Amino acid sequence: MVSAIITAAGKNRRMREDFKGRGMEIKHKLLLDLHGMPVILQTIKNTLNAGVEDCIIVLGHFSDEITAVIDEFDDERVKVTKNPENNVELSESLLNGVKRIKFDYCLCVAADQPTVSAETLKNLIKGVFKGEKPQNTISILARGKIGYLGSAEGLGMPFVCHKTLLKKYLASHNDNLNPILRKMVNDGVIFYGVPARSDLELININRYDDYLKVLKNDLGK
Repeated sequence: MVSAIITAAGKNRRMREDFKGRGMEIKHKLLLDLHGMPVILQTIKNTLNAGVEDCIIVLGHFSDEITAVIDEFDDERVKVTKNPENNVELSESLLNGVKRIKFDYCLCVAADQPTVSAETLKNLIKGVFKGEKPQNTISILARGKIGYLGSAEGLGMPFVCHKTLLKKYLASHNDNLNPILRKMVNDGVIFYGVPARSDLELININRYDDYLKVLKNDLGK
């Protein structure tokens, strides 16, 4: 059985900059409408459809606004937690989630990744068990080479790994994710790159142009 952690604690800084630059009303990127559903709810839907047994959503900045939308999602697997402090690195948000999941393996997804399909998330879960050492393996969405990787350059979420492995590195590194992943590679952690179904799955909605690009596509295809 697999748990999920969805991180949704960011400052929304780049999207705010874009709205200001365009003279538009400032909105949170996770609450933007995506084919009739807020971005974060599309991400939650895809994550749950990957077959996870529980899903912890980690909030920080703008937690009240985001919680109000998440409350519309009626699924007992979904639980919300808030970081004790807002101004923390991604590692601390992930660690907050890891401490609250039920099962040994966790699927970690960024809330601004609504384009990553349930099918790809399922493949990530399968990927962690392909080798002989799943407890020392990270199955991660590839942004280049697929299969067994010798580098973590450019990699981030989503990924799947054992919670003990994740705790070990998150507890000792207050940082963004990629430097931690690079440290894992150097220490001999096995990385398995799973291919995206399309380039659309590699987009995080950070900027308004990212949102427009995703909006032009039917995520059901």
